[in-house]
Amino acid sequence: MAHAAVAHRTVDVDGIDVFYRESGPPDAPVVLLPHGYPSSSFQFRNLLPALGDRWRAVAPDLPGFGYSDTPDPARFGYTFDAYAELLRRFAEVLSLTRYVIYLQDYGSQFGLRLAMAAPERVAGLVIQNGDIYPDQHGPKYEPLKRFWRDPTDEGRARLAEAVSEAGFRGEFLGELPDGLTDRVSPDLWRLSWALVRAEPARRDNLVRLLADQGSTVAWFPRQQEYLRTHRPATLIVWGPHDGYMPAGAAQAYLRDLPDAELHLLDGGHWLLETHLDEVVRLLRDFLDRAHR
Repeated sequence: MAHAAVAHRTVDVDGIDVFYRESGPPDAPVVLLPHGYPSSSFQFRNLLPALGDRWRAVAPDLPGFGYSDTPDPARFGYTFDAYAELLRRFAEVLSLTRYVIYLQDYGSQFGLRLAMAAPERVAGLVIQNGDIYPDQHGPKYEPLKRFWRDPTDEGRARLAEAVSEAGFRGEFLGELPDGLTDRVSPDLWRLSWALVRAEPARRDNLVRLLADQGSTVAWFPRQQEYLRTHRPATLIVWGPHDGYMPAGAAQAYLRDLPDAELHLLDGGHWLLETHLDEVVRLLRDFLDRAHR
């Protein structure tokens, strides 16, 4: 496996300092890596050097996550719409005009909206535990769906309880079999929580984002239509040990992308922690074809 250097940079995006990690030559084909909740570009720390010999891999920290700014909510909305627009502007500021987008967790919503905004810029999609088919949602969604149906103060308080070190740990370990949990670094939840605790406004902003997740449901039919219409080259690599997104959530993409390449690995929601080598092999092969 190749191991390229990783640079750590900050760029101004409409007055917000956005930290990002980058590996690879500036003129190489681009892989854009928006992160999921409650992580940051840290989740791609091992993937970036494995791609940077031949591709330009770029992973931003979104506002309120990682080492990026936490602007006042009057300036940045901490909603799915706001994050999707921020990712679009980040790509513009870095002059990224052609890319493969890695779609995982919340990053899949932001990345899909970027793809829909400019389909001609999409060289391909890599979909890893990021779902758009509600009939295949796993049981872990049910507490969220109760809040979507009835967004009470009590329900919001329950969401706030999950924004904690214990809640983060549960997100990262999820439903992994016992034999895989020791592959997941505790840095994921300890560092994520330390950065939230160091800047208390971040906790309120994360609750705001969690509460807004129900707004994504109306986007699902539009995203499915985008896939059917544009048929981007797609690699689906999935960890089915996932209480939110079991195997059926991956297989559902074949309804709209019958030519997609699908691989179910024996991992969970954070597949890069447990099956990095397998993902890298599949991803490098796919990038060869998508960017050709």
